[in-house]
Amino acid sequence: MRPSLAPDRARALRMAALLVAPRPSGTHQPGTVDEVVTHLGAMQAQDSASGLWSLGLRLGGATQADVVAALERREALRTWPMRGTVHLVPSRDAHWMLEVTGSKALAGAAKRRQFLGLADDVADRAVEIIGEELSGGRRRTRAQLLSSISAAGVPITNNLGYHLLWYASQRGVSAIAPDVDGEQTFVLLDDWVPDPVRLGTDEALAVLATRYFRSHGPTTRQDFQGWTGLNATEAKKAIALAGDALATAELDGVEVLLDPVLLDAELPDDAQVHALPGFDEFMLGYKDRSLFLDKEQFDAVVPGGNGMFRSTLARRGRVLATWTRSTKGRRGVVTATPLVRLTKADRAAGEEALRPWAAHVGSDLEVRWES
Repeated sequence: MRPSLAPDRARALRMAALLVAPRPSGTHQPGTVDEVVTHLGAMQAQDSASGLWSLGLRLGGATQADVVAALERREALRTWPMRGTVHLVPSRDAHWMLEVTGSKALAGAAKRRQFLGLADDVADRAVEIIGEELSGGRRRTRAQLLSSISAAGVPITNNLGYHLLWYASQRGVSAIAPDVDGEQTFVLLDDWVPDPVRLGTDEALAVLATRYFRSHGPTTRQDFQGWTGLNATEAKKAIALAGDALATAELDGVEVLLDPVLLDAELPDDAQVHALPGFDEFMLGYKDRSLFLDKEQFDAVVPGGNGMFRSTLARRGRVLATWTRSTKGRRGVVTATPLVRLTKADRAAGEEALRPWAAHVGSDLEVRWES
């Protein structure tokens, strides 16, 4: 018989699994960029600054410079491993992830090009140009690559340029390296990762399931499907292949999976407020986010349902407020908007949660509450 989890317990387990809240005594606490990204499997990183803070908050005290230095050491890289969305992935795992889950998005590329009015042979020529520009260990900015593509007569207007950069990375030709002077840069994937891990399909599926539920559980197979882009048959197979690496439980009458180490663990009490970026696995790692916030709150986090997630303040796995940031030189101004009734002590705790972010970006902090 599966053990039953109360919602509060499930939220606490998730926050520990996500490396936001402290992990149980005696369990491994990842302490490097490589270890954090490997634990989470992949980390949402379509917004570069959010990706850096996602790592920074899980590496207590790590500044943007610290995280960028680790990325320059190639502990992780950004690419489009699944769902056609940019993620941070362990550098040595990028190849097999693109082959197993990235191929799902690649399958729809021809239809997308048809919609954009771009012939397949023209797209392939653009990929060749990108490969030539990056050969020999060269690093190019987004603007430089698009200029070279355009100079060769390949159109880059009306989102064509973005599609071509995505297409080259999706095919495993290029990858996104850390920004230089605020500009996105690209490298050849094979140059950046000369010793990739190679996994067969079944082994890759087992690793995906193990890493996802270890770092996001307790949660459902449907959430795993949404995260990876796998279909139901593939997701079920992945879970079966993971075997004893996963435990099952029941949450509100639904089967969920999680790390067996956490199932019966005594969790440290975590009454701290956490300041999370908008594009973080806390939100983007799930299709069903009802454990963290209700429908009205979700509409405030993603106003207009446009896919742009606002940063959040959360305690014990429940969202308390959203926050938006503005940094100019040494001055960092945060506007916080409560989504629940907050006491003076709650607001003070929220402001304290934002101090690590200010230290991460290297700015002073001023918090303004909207109400």
